[in-house]
Amino acid sequence: QVQVVESGGRSVEAGGSLRLSCAASGRTFNNYATAWFRQDGGREREFVAVCDWSGNITDYTDSVKGRFSISRDSAQTIVYLEMNNLKPEDTALYYCAWGSYGRTLGSYKYWGQGTRVTVTV
Repeated sequence: QVQVVESGGRSVEAGGSLRLSCAASGRTFNNYATAWFRQDGGREREFVAVCDWSGNITDYTDSVKGRFSISRDSAQTIVYLEMNNLKPEDTALYYCAWGSYGRTLGSYKYWGQGTRVTVTV
């Protein structure tokens, strides 16, 4: 059974940093791209960052470029999202997803339950 579990979310002051982690298990994920999405309140879930199966090709939504960094471990079963200079607008439930490389929700087959990030002023 496939499991995707995010961790690392918490409350942090604006300007601070967090590192989110996402662990996948239950099958081989070597050829899967992995991405982070976020959703706040009644808004649609939005793309944040993605890296390909190797971790060498990445893409970010404009609002996080230069502040967030996505990476994955050598075993390719854990993905990280390093978040720096956090802003109140980064407040959201952050989801990890595994699937095909892309920015759309439909590209991803496996999803976690999310980890909450709250940025306070």
